[in-house]
Amino acid sequence: MASVPTIRLTNGVEIPQLGFGVYQVPPEDTADAVASALEVGYRHIDTAEMYRNEKGVGEGIRRSGVDRGDVFITSKLNNGLHRRDDALRAFDQTLADLGTDHLDLFLVHWPLPGIDVDYVETWKAMEEIYAGGRCRAIGVSNFQAHHLRRLFAETEVRPAVNQIEVHPYLAQDDLRAFNADHEIVTEVWSPIAQGKVLDDPVITTIAEQLDRTPAQVVLRWHVQRGDVVFPKSVTRSRVEENFALFDFELDESAMAAITGLDRGERTGPDPDTFNYIPQ
Repeated sequence: MASVPTIRLTNGVEIPQLGFGVYQVPPEDTADAVASALEVGYRHIDTAEMYRNEKGVGEGIRRSGVDRGDVFITSKLNNGLHRRDDALRAFDQTLADLGTDHLDLFLVHWPLPGIDVDYVETWKAMEEIYAGGRCRAIGVSNFQAHHLRRLFAETEVRPAVNQIEVHPYLAQDDLRAFNADHEIVTEVWSPIAQGKVLDDPVITTIAEQLDRTPAQVVLRWHVQRGDVVFPKSVTRSRVEENFALFDFELDESAMAAITGLDRGERTGPDPDTFNYIPQ
């Protein structure tokens, strides 16, 4: 079984660079999917309160027999719970649903700039959660550079992580560089642009040359760029395929060719205008 590299967060916590994402995995299927992923070798599970499958994540970890201390669990604050007291209660509920006494990483899911709660207030609640000792690291998701600058100016703890949409059609080089300049690890969601990049001739040609699948080539591109990446599938063969990234490399020309596909095309919402609150 391949060993997944880790990246050291600014506070010294080691985070596995390859994780298993459970976005859109139905709650009733989550335990099986997580247990299967851990059997394949994944040791980082990425969930969120809005996914409504944290209980399944916890059950899958217990069912797998893998020691809790060997699994890195990330979750994210629900968009409707940004006020301080709501955020503190939400974190407690996440621990209860996961069936664990601590979380490895907790993120603010979206900045929600248009709602009546300032994300700075939300981040101060995250700082309280971190200070309480039941969360090893805190971070953000979908934050732009200007959102982060406000946190730097008005709060004490810098986010350890910024999880953002990144794929060959949205390379996000400027935001990734900003993160790196401020010792914030970039995590990637939608790494294959919901499959849109897998038929791109540049990627399929590289895959043929390496006798790899297009998905493996794209995921390897993310890994070599130094980001944490979360492929998602509930199909066992795909889960195994997505894990097989550490016995080959892309050369400089392949890396540049894939990065050159960038066209600023999002598959998800724009963080500057997205203000969704789940009902």
